[in-house]
Amino acid sequence: MNAPSLYLLHTQPDARLLAAWVARHHARHERQPSDLGDALHGLLRAAFGEHAPQPFRYLDGHQGLLAYTTLDADAMRAHVALADPLAAQTLGLGASGEHDGYRLRPFPTQWPQGQVLGFEVRLRPTVRAAKGERDVFLQAVEQARGAPLQREMVYLQWLREHLAPREGATCEVWQGAVDLLDDVHLAGYQRQQVVRRTQATDGEARRGHVIDGPDALLKGHLRVRDSQAFAHLLARGVGRHRAFGFGMLLLSRPS
Repeated sequence: MNAPSLYLLHTQPDARLLAAWVARHHARHERQPSDLGDALHGLLRAAFGEHAPQPFRYLDGHQGLLAYTTLDADAMRAHVALADPLAAQTLGLGASGEHDGYRLRPFPTQWPQGQVLGFEVRLRPTVRAAKGERDVFLQAVEQARGAPLQREMVYLQWLREHLAPREGATCEVWQGAVDLLDDVHLAGYQRQQVVRRTQATDGEARRGHVIDGPDALLKGHLRVRDSQAFAHLLARGVGRHRAFGFGMLLLSRPS
Protein backbone atom coordinates (compact mmCIF):
# COMPACT_ATOMS: atom_id res chain seq x y z
CA MET A 1 0.00 0.00 0.00
CA ASN A 2 1.54 3.30 -1.10
CA ALA A 3 1.73 6.09 1.43
CA PRO A 4 -0.73 8.96 0.78
CA SER A 5 0.53 12.41 -0.14
CA LEU A 6 1.27 14.33 3.02
CA TYR A 7 1.42 18.05 3.78
CA LEU A 8 2.52 20.04 6.81
CA LEU A 9 0.05 22.74 7.84
CA HIS A 10 1.07 25.69 10.01
CA THR A 11 -1.40 28.19 11.45
CA GLN A 12 -1.07 31.03 13.92
CA PRO A 13 -4.22 30.97 16.08
CA ASP A 14 -5.40 34.31 17.41
CA ALA A 15 -4.61 34.18 21.15
CA ARG A 16 -7.53 36.41 22.17
CA LEU A 17 -10.09 34.57 20.08
CA LEU A 18 -8.68 31.22 21.14
CA ALA A 19 -9.00 32.12 24.82
CA ALA A 20 -12.61 33.25 24.21
CA TRP A 21 -13.38 30.01 22.33
CA VAL A 22 -11.96 27.92 25.19
CA ALA A 23 -13.93 29.98 27.75
CA ARG A 24 -17.20 29.46 25.83
CA HIS A 25 -16.40 25.79 25.40
CA HIS A 26 -15.70 25.48 29.14
CA ALA A 27 -18.87 27.39 30.07
CA ARG A 28 -21.00 24.82 28.25
CA HIS A 29 -19.47 22.12 30.44
CA GLU A 30 -18.94 23.99 33.70
CA ARG A 31 -18.34 20.87 35.78
CA GLN A 32 -15.44 19.83 33.60
CA PRO A 33 -11.93 21.29 33.37
CA SER A 34 -10.87 23.48 30.48
CA ASP A 35 -9.07 21.34 27.89
CA LEU A 36 -7.21 23.21 25.14
CA GLY A 37 -6.77 20.03 23.10
CA ASP A 38 -10.51 19.39 23.13
CA ALA A 39 -11.22 23.01 22.19
CA LEU A 40 -8.74 22.89 19.27
CA HIS A 41 -10.27 19.60 18.16
CA GLY A 42 -13.64 21.37 18.02
CA LEU A 43 -12.16 24.32 16.13
CA LEU A 44 -10.56 22.11 13.50
CA ARG A 45 -13.78 20.14 13.10
CA ALA A 46 -15.73 23.38 12.73
CA ALA A 47 -13.33 24.55 10.03
CA PHE A 48 -12.67 21.31 8.13
CA GLY A 49 -15.40 18.85 9.13
CA GLU A 50 -14.40 15.23 8.70
CA HIS A 51 -11.21 16.38 6.94
CA ALA A 52 -9.85 18.07 10.09
CA PRO A 53 -6.04 17.80 10.03
CA GLN A 54 -4.57 15.34 12.50
CA PRO A 55 -2.37 14.57 14.26
CA PHE A 56 -1.69 18.14 15.34
CA ARG A 57 0.43 19.89 17.93
CA TYR A 58 -0.22 23.32 19.43
CA LEU A 59 3.18 24.61 20.47
CA ASP A 60 2.39 27.99 22.03
CA GLY A 61 1.04 31.44 21.21
CA HIS A 62 4.22 32.38 19.36
CA GLN A 63 4.96 29.20 17.40
CA GLY A 64 1.36 28.33 16.63
CA LEU A 65 -0.16 25.04 15.52
CA LEU A 66 1.31 22.34 13.29
CA ALA A 67 -0.62 19.46 11.73
CA TYR A 68 -0.20 16.78 9.11
CA THR A 69 -2.90 16.62 6.46
CA THR A 70 -3.58 14.86 3.16
CA LEU A 71 -5.32 17.96 1.77
CA ASP A 72 -3.32 19.48 -1.10
CA ALA A 73 -3.17 23.20 -1.85
CA ASP A 74 -6.38 23.28 -3.93
CA ALA A 75 -8.36 21.19 -1.45
CA MET A 76 -7.08 23.28 1.46
CA ARG A 77 -8.15 26.53 -0.23
CA ALA A 78 -11.61 25.09 -0.87
CA HIS A 79 -12.04 23.98 2.75
CA VAL A 80 -10.80 27.30 4.13
CA ALA A 81 -13.20 29.17 1.86
CA LEU A 82 -16.15 27.16 3.22
CA ALA A 83 -15.01 27.04 6.86
CA ASP A 84 -17.00 28.41 9.77
CA PRO A 85 -15.88 32.09 9.77
CA LEU A 86 -15.23 32.35 13.50
CA ALA A 87 -13.35 29.04 13.59
CA ALA A 88 -11.24 30.09 10.60
CA GLN A 89 -10.44 33.46 12.17
CA THR A 90 -9.60 31.88 15.52
CA LEU A 91 -7.29 29.33 13.90
CA GLY A 92 -5.57 32.07 11.88
CA LEU A 93 -6.41 30.52 8.52
CA GLY A 94 -6.81 33.92 6.85
CA ALA A 95 -4.36 36.79 6.55
CA SER A 96 -4.32 39.40 9.31
CA GLY A 97 -2.23 42.34 10.37
CA GLU A 98 0.16 39.93 12.10
CA HIS A 99 0.61 37.16 9.51
CA ASP A 100 -0.29 36.04 5.99
CA GLY A 101 -2.59 33.19 6.99
CA TYR A 102 -2.00 29.47 6.98
CA ARG A 103 1.03 27.90 5.34
CA LEU A 104 1.05 24.51 3.64
CA ARG A 105 4.03 22.66 2.25
CA PRO A 106 4.49 19.15 0.87
CA PHE A 107 6.06 16.72 3.32
CA PRO A 108 8.26 13.80 2.22
CA THR A 109 6.72 10.36 1.86
CA GLN A 110 9.96 8.71 0.73
CA TRP A 111 12.68 8.30 3.35
CA PRO A 112 16.01 6.51 2.80
CA GLN A 113 16.30 3.36 4.83
CA GLY A 114 18.76 3.98 7.65
CA GLN A 115 18.27 7.76 7.69
CA VAL A 116 18.66 9.23 11.17
CA LEU A 117 16.32 12.05 12.22
CA GLY A 118 15.76 14.04 15.37
CA PHE A 119 12.24 13.86 16.73
CA GLU A 120 9.96 14.91 19.53
CA VAL A 121 6.47 13.71 20.27
CA ARG A 122 3.86 14.60 22.87
CA LEU A 123 2.11 11.46 24.12
CA ARG A 124 -0.41 10.03 26.56
CA PRO A 125 1.28 6.71 27.40
CA THR A 126 -1.71 4.78 28.69
CA VAL A 127 -3.22 1.32 28.53
CA ARG A 128 -6.87 0.39 28.37
CA ALA A 129 -8.50 -0.21 31.73
CA ALA A 130 -11.94 -1.14 33.06
CA LYS A 131 -12.85 2.53 33.51
CA GLY A 132 -11.28 3.87 30.30
CA GLU A 133 -7.51 4.15 30.42
CA ARG A 134 -4.68 4.17 32.91
CA ASP A 135 -1.15 5.59 33.07
CA VAL A 136 1.11 2.75 31.91
CA PHE A 137 3.64 3.72 34.62
CA LEU A 138 1.09 3.27 37.40
CA GLN A 139 0.15 -0.13 36.02
CA ALA A 140 3.82 -1.12 35.81
CA VAL A 141 4.39 -0.05 39.44
CA GLU A 142 1.46 -2.18 40.54
CA GLN A 143 2.73 -5.19 38.63
CA ALA A 144 6.32 -4.71 39.86
CA ARG A 145 5.26 -5.40 43.47
CA GLY A 146 7.73 -3.02 45.06
CA ALA A 147 10.61 -3.31 42.58
CA PRO A 148 12.03 0.14 41.71
CA LEU A 149 10.93 1.57 38.38
CA GLN A 150 11.75 4.74 36.46
CA ARG A 151 8.92 6.56 34.74
CA GLU A 152 11.18 7.40 31.79
CA MET A 153 12.09 3.74 31.18
CA VAL A 154 8.44 2.65 31.32
CA TYR A 155 7.39 5.34 28.83
CA LEU A 156 10.28 4.51 26.48
CA GLN A 157 9.28 0.84 26.52
CA TRP A 158 5.67 1.84 25.81
CA LEU A 159 6.84 3.87 22.80
CA ARG A 160 9.01 1.04 21.51
CA GLU A 161 6.08 -1.36 21.73
CA HIS A 162 3.94 1.05 19.72
CA LEU A 163 6.59 1.24 17.02
CA ALA A 164 7.68 -2.41 16.96
CA PRO A 165 6.37 -5.01 14.50
CA ARG A 166 3.65 -7.23 15.91
CA GLU A 167 2.73 -10.69 14.67
CA GLY A 168 -0.39 -10.62 12.53
CA ALA A 169 -0.51 -6.81 12.36
CA THR A 170 -1.05 -6.81 8.60
CA CYS A 171 -3.34 -3.77 8.70
CA GLU A 172 -1.08 -1.77 10.98
CA VAL A 173 1.41 -0.87 8.27
CA TRP A 174 3.14 1.77 10.41
CA GLN A 175 4.46 -0.88 12.79
CA GLY A 176 8.19 -1.51 12.46
CA ALA A 177 8.74 1.84 10.78
CA VAL A 178 11.69 3.00 12.90
CA ASP A 179 14.25 2.10 15.51
CA LEU A 180 14.73 4.41 18.48
CA LEU A 181 18.31 5.41 19.25
CA ASP A 182 19.81 5.36 22.72
CA ASP A 183 19.46 9.10 23.35
CA VAL A 184 15.64 9.09 23.46
CA HIS A 185 14.56 10.54 26.78
CA LEU A 186 11.64 11.97 28.72
CA ALA A 187 11.97 15.73 28.20
CA GLY A 188 8.78 16.78 29.97
CA TYR A 189 5.99 15.32 32.07
CA GLN A 190 2.84 16.48 33.81
CA ARG A 191 -0.48 15.00 34.82
CA GLN A 192 -3.38 16.44 32.90
CA GLN A 193 -7.13 16.08 32.92
CA VAL A 194 -8.67 15.91 29.46
CA VAL A 195 -12.30 15.95 28.37
CA ARG A 196 -13.61 13.39 25.91
CA ARG A 197 -17.19 13.05 24.67
CA THR A 198 -19.46 10.11 24.01
CA GLN A 199 -21.09 9.69 20.63
CA ALA A 200 -24.56 11.19 20.26
CA THR A 201 -27.39 8.67 20.28
CA ASP A 202 -31.07 8.95 19.44
CA GLY A 203 -32.65 11.31 21.93
CA GLU A 204 -29.44 11.80 23.92
CA ALA A 205 -26.81 14.48 23.39
CA ARG A 206 -23.07 13.84 23.61
CA ARG A 207 -21.80 13.76 27.17
CA GLY A 208 -18.34 14.73 28.32
CA HIS A 209 -16.26 12.83 30.82
CA VAL A 210 -12.94 13.67 32.42
CA ILE A 211 -9.89 11.44 32.03
CA ASP A 212 -6.85 11.98 34.23
CA GLY A 213 -3.55 10.79 32.84
CA PRO A 214 0.02 11.48 31.76
CA ASP A 215 1.15 14.19 29.36
CA ALA A 216 4.68 13.22 28.31
CA LEU A 217 7.18 14.75 25.89
CA LEU A 218 9.77 12.36 24.45
CA LYS A 219 12.78 13.56 22.46
CA GLY A 220 15.77 11.99 20.77
CA HIS A 221 16.73 10.40 17.48
CA LEU A 222 15.25 7.61 15.38
CA ARG A 223 16.47 5.60 12.42
CA VAL A 224 14.12 4.90 9.51
CA ARG A 225 13.63 1.19 9.14
CA ASP A 226 10.91 1.05 6.49
CA SER A 227 10.28 4.10 4.30
CA GLN A 228 6.66 3.32 3.45
CA ALA A 229 5.73 2.35 7.00
CA PHE A 230 7.38 5.51 8.31
CA ALA A 231 5.30 7.68 5.96
CA HIS A 232 2.13 5.97 7.22
CA LEU A 233 3.28 6.46 10.81
CA LEU A 234 3.71 10.20 10.30
CA ALA A 235 0.25 10.54 8.76
CA ARG A 236 -1.40 8.49 11.52
CA GLY A 237 0.49 9.59 14.63
CA VAL A 238 1.42 7.62 17.76
CA GLY A 239 -0.84 6.37 20.53
CA ARG A 240 -4.30 7.57 21.50
CA HIS A 241 -5.86 11.07 21.50
CA ARG A 242 -4.26 11.90 18.14
CA ALA A 243 -7.17 14.20 17.24
CA PHE A 244 -6.63 16.19 20.45
CA GLY A 245 -3.02 17.37 20.20
CA PHE A 246 -1.08 14.18 20.96
CA GLY A 247 0.95 11.76 18.84
CA MET A 248 2.38 14.08 16.18
CA LEU A 249 5.99 13.23 15.35
CA LEU A 250 7.90 16.47 14.80
CA LEU A 251 11.11 15.85 12.86
CA SER A 252 14.41 17.71 12.60
CA ARG A 253 17.89 17.24 11.23
CA PRO A 254 20.03 15.10 13.54
CA SER A 255 22.07 17.18 15.96
